[in-house]
Amino acid sequence: MYAEERQQEILREARAAGRVDVVTLAEQFGVTTETIRRDLTVLERAGVLRRVHGGAIPVERLGFEPAVATRDEVMTAEKERIAKAALAELPQDGAIVIDAGTTTGRLVQALPPDRELTVIVNSPPLATVLATRPNLTVFLLGGRVRGRTLATVEDWALQQLSQLHVDVAFMATNGCSVARGLTTPDPSEAAIKRAMVASAQRSVLLADHTKFSSNYLARFATLSDIDVIVSDAGLDLELAADLAAAGPEVVRA
Repeated sequence: MYAEERQQEILREARAAGRVDVVTLAEQFGVTTETIRRDLTVLERAGVLRRVHGGAIPVERLGFEPAVATRDEVMTAEKERIAKAALAELPQDGAIVIDAGTTTGRLVQALPPDRELTVIVNSPPLATVLATRPNLTVFLLGGRVRGRTLATVEDWALQQLSQLHVDVAFMATNGCSVARGLTTPDPSEAAIKRAMVASAQRSVLLADHTKFSSNYLARFATLSDIDVIVSDAGLDLELAADLAAAGPEVVRA
């Protein structure tokens, strides 16, 4: 087993059990406790676990949401593949909304230079990237900017979204499950995401496979609200089938 595979399994177990123990993990994987400690350090630096005496706990137990810069350094190859696969869902012309997020940020960078589109975003950094593209008409939703995610939220953004109709919404999420749907830690951000989905004729979720092992405080969509899920090859085939049975097409990039 490669180190990254072991680390992803450690993260999965931590989220399922609420805590992992160094000694138990070392015995389970047949490695030294020093190796497990290094794995936990990597996962802590990625912002998904917090070290505690003798082990680690998932950050969602602390009510903690990793910052954008931290999340952008995790699963980078998978996010690139997901973004490229999601390009197949772009309309030939018309309007799209792109949710704030690190995987959707990869989609922004990958948008083709010859496609005439109106693009609506709730992320000032993404708007800055898009604004230099002469083929795009870019709108930034106003509102309070959350420092943790750099997303605009609350009434100003909600009022603007209520007046919009777009062809496709490209969505990000913190967690997704068959039972709970799409969830995020912050209710104000959930409200914006919910309005984005409601504004769109079709909704496409961009989420790497680690997002399908967690649920968070606020639900903003059910799986039946989503037309396509674009994930990576690390998404378990049985789970992919369960997700598809709930409504959306599932693409493993």
